[in-house]
This record gives sequence, C-alpha cells and structure tokens, in this order.
Amino acid sequence: MLFKKLYNLGDKLEDKVRGKLSHFPIIYAFVGGSGIIIFWRGIWHSIDFVVQYIHSNGQSTGLIWWDGVLSTLLGATLLLLVGLFVSSFIGNEIVISGLKGEKKIVEMAEQEIEREVIIDTEIQIEIKEISKRLARVQKILEVKK
Repeated sequence: MLFKKLYNLGDKLEDKVRGKLSHFPIIYAFVGGSGIIIFWRGIWHSIDFVVQYIHSNGQSTGLIWWDGVLSTLLGATLLLLVGLFVSSFIGNEIVISGLKGEKKIVEMAEQEIEREVIIDTEIQIEIKEISKRLARVQKILEVKK
C-alpha cells in the first residue's frame, strides 16, 4: 500500500516536471544527460570500490564506499524525476512493443526480410511472365508488318 502511494506520488511529480521541462528542450536535454552521466558515474565508482576492496583483501582502500552508491541514487532519482530512466536505457520501441505484445525488434526484422524475399520472388515471376507476353506481342507485330 505504501509502495503504491509512493509510486503514484512519483508518477504525478514526474508528469509535472516533464510537462514543465518539455517547454525548454535544451534544459531538458542537459538535465537528462547529466542524470545519465551521474548514474553511470555511480555505477563505475561502485565497481571500482568493489574491485579495489577485493584486491586489497578487505583493507582500507582510500575510496569512499558511499560515493558510488550516492551518485547512482542521485542519477536514478534525477532520471526518474524527468521521465527518462526507462527510455534512456532500453528505449521507447522496446517498451511499446512489450506493451502491445509484439515480438522483439530483431525477430520483426527477420520476418520483414523473409516477407521481402517472398515479394521479390513474386515480382521476378511476374516480370518473366510480362517478358514472355511482350515477346509474343512483338512476334505478332512483326508478322503483321
């Protein structure tokens, strides 16, 4: 119940922020780009800390453990706030195709290619038939001369 209330509150806040920022696309792009960079900086620093911790056998490494976590949370919060978290990482097309129950984009491309091959084959058959008809018409015209 608490999660649902927080989710709805976040959703409404995101709608308001996105609505305001949509009138200022350059600022929107700057905030979104900053959010992505801060998020990935946090991931990078967290992994650096873990690797350094493992290599030092649990000894103090000089790295601050919460630096990466804080950046990751800050970046994720910023991206969620402006409505770019999901779309910046997996893309709108994948989300939309999932909601519609469509196949993966790669599978759709394969199906389209197969369809095009079939269509090309049908066109080639039609061209051969037209060529045969044209040859017959040419023979008939030559006979009449």
